[in-house]
Amino acid sequence: MDATSAPTRSVLPIVVPGQLTLRTIRGKNGPFTVGRLTTPIGEFAVKDAELEQYPEGKYEGDFVIRYIFAKSYPVAGGARFEVRASLDGMTLNGIDKLSRDEARSFAPQEVDPLDEEQGAQPAATPAKPAKASRPAKSAPVQASTDPLVDTTPFGVDAPTPAAAAAPGSAEEGDAALFGILWPLGESVRLDSTIDRRALRAQIARLGELGYTLDFKTQEWSQSEPQPA
Repeated sequence: MDATSAPTRSVLPIVVPGQLTLRTIRGKNGPFTVGRLTTPIGEFAVKDAELEQYPEGKYEGDFVIRYIFAKSYPVAGGARFEVRASLDGMTLNGIDKLSRDEARSFAPQEVDPLDEEQGAQPAATPAKPAKASRPAKSAPVQASTDPLVDTTPFGVDAPTPAAAAAPGSAEEGDAALFGILWPLGESVRLDSTIDRRALRAQIARLGELGYTLDFKTQEWSQSEPQPA
């Protein structure tokens, strides 16, 4: 059973220098990012949604720790315990590639944070079966354009926004996906407080549209205009 202690909050966020090591792992929901923050006050696991944007590597910088808490979750043959830090911001100065040993230092049974978040939510009430009356003609099933509504069957990778949109409706799909950020400008700053699955879809779509992340400014920018 998943068990999380109550977060230990400080009076004010703590700003510490450190190194953030990010590892990208491919799971049943697609790629996800896990991190390890090494600081003078200790080493912590970091799985904030904001990290989904950043490529794998080692980042030097200053980190604002909002709170620290203990977390345990089941893995094959037992349970794993770790101390996590929740970040309230960071200033990154540089990035280096991970060595093979550094990449292997992450646990092979890393749990996708998306699964943790969904597992923490109460189970949905099963829908009541329809009455066995005369069959009604149903409209063709369409994927929801609301990025906060997950219509993906369990165990199936979510399609990219471009694939999910019907032919000729890419702009409408993008508008629904990005919400108040649409239309996109030359630079875009994503809101990491939205649903994690929606955030991943936005990140994937920005890559398709030719945007790249500047980890120092924490903004996505488009170097060349895309054809209309």
